[in-house]
Amino acid sequence: MPLLRFDLIEGRDQKALQALLDTAHQAMVEAFGVPESDRYQIVHQHPENELVIHDTGLGFHRSKDLIVISITSKTRTKSQKEKLYALLAEKLEAECGISPEDLMVSITENGDADWSFGLGEAQFLNGKL
Repeated sequence: MPLLRFDLIEGRDQKALQALLDTAHQAMVEAFGVPESDRYQIVHQHPENELVIHDTGLGFHRSKDLIVISITSKTRTKSQKEKLYALLAEKLEAECGISPEDLMVSITENGDADWSFGLGEAQFLNGKL
């Protein structure tokens, strides 16, 4: 936990996908202080015409490298979120060649009762996590 979903335009090779996932995880570890082993990532690839992400009037120039990262997480501070946004933009550009204009991130928060990691249990509630 947190759970990251990556929506992107299809066509990246396995090496590029792995670099994207590894880089995003390192940013998450650094910004949110989650353990290295706390890694939950899902990739959804779309044909180019099925991913429409405009710039909301900010003047961004999106390309086929566009990535939308949707994060579901327990509550985080404003500064943790801002650090994550900055680290993702910085690291994805440096490690993966993805322009910060091609990155969109959304965080949805929830609580302890909203997670089950398996076995039909709420591990945050029963003390196993």
